[in-house]
Amino acid sequence: MWDEAPGVAAQAQAIKERAAALAQADARAWEEALAALRDAADGAGGDAGRDFELEQKLERAAAAPLEIAALGADAAALAALAGERGDGTYRADAAAAAALAAGGARAAAHLVQVNLGVRAGDARLARARASEQAADEAAAHLLETTR
Repeated sequence: MWDEAPGVAAQAQAIKERAAALAQADARAWEEALAALRDAADGAGGDAGRDFELEQKLERAAAAPLEIAALGADAAALAALAGERGDGTYRADAAAAAALAAGGARAAAHLVQVNLGVRAGDARLARARASEQAADEAAAHLLETTR
């Protein structure tokens, strides 16, 4: 038995729980931002307080996908570790898990990119893309070595 397996499993469980909570928070933050965007479109514009509130809601709408992208990278890395050191019987399953985690990181990074509060050159976008790349690399390595 792989000695580190229980610790890796506990980390994976923590990622799963955090991702579920973030998905709910993301849905709420997006709904609030969408409502604020509608309110801003209905208004005459130029209300500094409303503009600030809108900006804050857009910021919150970008925060959850950013963290989800990082969790995707962490999950892909754990899957790669499990695939490399764990029971070979489950290596293909670990590769599939890494690929799914990479897909989640990519989707979350895309949500960060299209968020209206994020602009080109934004450090959050760079972090989201770095998470996406790390997850992709972990998955690609494991997928390639299981063929």
